[in-house]
Amino acid sequence: MVLIVEDAQPLAVIYAKQLERGQFASLHADTLARARVLLPDAELAAVLLDLELPDGRGIDLLQELRDAGNNVPVVVVTAHGSVEAAVEAMRAGADDFLTKPIEAERLLTTLRHVLERKQLLSIVDTLRADLATGRFEGFIGSDLSMQAVYRVIEQAARSSATVFITGESGTGKEVTAEAIHRRSERRNRPFVAVNCGAIPKELMESELFGHVRGAFTGATTDRAGLVVQADGGTLFLDEIGDMELALQVKLLRFLQTGVVQPVGSDRTRSVNVRIVCATNRDPLAEVQAGRFREDLYYRLYVLPIELPPLRKRGRDVVLIANHFLAEYGVLEGRRFHGFTPEVEALLRGFRWPGNIRQLQNMVRSIVVMHDAELVTPDMLPAWLRTESAAPAPSAARPPPFGAELVTREVIRPLAEVERDTIERAVALCGGNLTEAANRLGINVSTIHRKRQHWRSEEAG
Repeated sequence: MVLIVEDAQPLAVIYAKQLERGQFASLHADTLARARVLLPDAELAAVLLDLELPDGRGIDLLQELRDAGNNVPVVVVTAHGSVEAAVEAMRAGADDFLTKPIEAERLLTTLRHVLERKQLLSIVDTLRADLATGRFEGFIGSDLSMQAVYRVIEQAARSSATVFITGESGTGKEVTAEAIHRRSERRNRPFVAVNCGAIPKELMESELFGHVRGAFTGATTDRAGLVVQADGGTLFLDEIGDMELALQVKLLRFLQTGVVQPVGSDRTRSVNVRIVCATNRDPLAEVQAGRFREDLYYRLYVLPIELPPLRKRGRDVVLIANHFLAEYGVLEGRRFHGFTPEVEALLRGFRWPGNIRQLQNMVRSIVVMHDAELVTPDMLPAWLRTESAAPAPSAARPPPFGAELVTREVIRPLAEVERDTIERAVALCGGNLTEAANRLGINVSTIHRKRQHWRSEEAG
């Protein structure tokens, strides 16, 4: 709703018709007094404010709004050539100004710009508030790699395009999917998650698309599938790389048509769902290996998000550990309120192959088995103390003559520098491998190949 504050009735009618063309409803106030009556009760997207009104200056109303903390976007309207008045209005808090006569396209463009600017500022304010506390929609941490993920989540939530989340097991793929749903316009509709690797292959089609009575042995009643249950909301397909090729064909058909046909039925139903999928595998490598359909890959891989492993998130590991310590301390009635500096160093030095899930289970085990104010090294499992304390392989070799003058922080192995550079570029590009490759000046297949090699090295 846009409030038009204009004393000239013919102009107000013209503005209202122009706004209607842009899908904006409007209210009209011909005086400041009338505007003051309408403002408190109307849910306004913006105000179109004439500066010269019968009972005063429009700038007075603008100042009243800003003094009261009302940040509704205001576009002021001035007579041709009244530059001084426009400057004064902008200083008083106006978002933009227009000069009479106003062309319809110019009015709509200006209004859309101020609304988009308000939305972006709101997103920035929200992100700043979240990062100040180290939290964002279920996530804990403010490392640069995660800030890039948060930005992509914000952008993805504003779209209805398919999201493809990749990352190691335990990095928070379902948390990411839920965050996208909660930040989207579908937030009040269902969020349905299905683990494609946990459902027997012979039941997967029925689980997704439903079945009718008698469709197969054991089908004693009609059943709506998960796709129908998610109608209007978000369907999260976790571990989609485990889906059989035959079912991938049927999923692709649904994505292309938006139509569901239950098993054993000749009837179809249109469904409106937003698809978010995830895998802990390299999807392109799965395509090249023939385990994942190439056409489905390109249909799903629209908005990619790659979650960094815990070992790449710096001090976030300590923040997350403290969160679990407080949560389980309350649950188990323990006194814990932190870790000793030695334990924090061990947490940061461990590689965490199981990522956040492994950290969570370890902290709970400590809380159950011990009771103290601080977690000390002797409370940690042996596997953590041993690996975190182990020297790097290069440290076991005697340094060459003069090496004491050149520290490891100055000269690092080229392969290590290359990996850090690529991973940092991917994080800064919000997980978009194509954009990262373009900025690095290399082919995207190079990134896929190298990352696959690094993962195989870690697994071996």
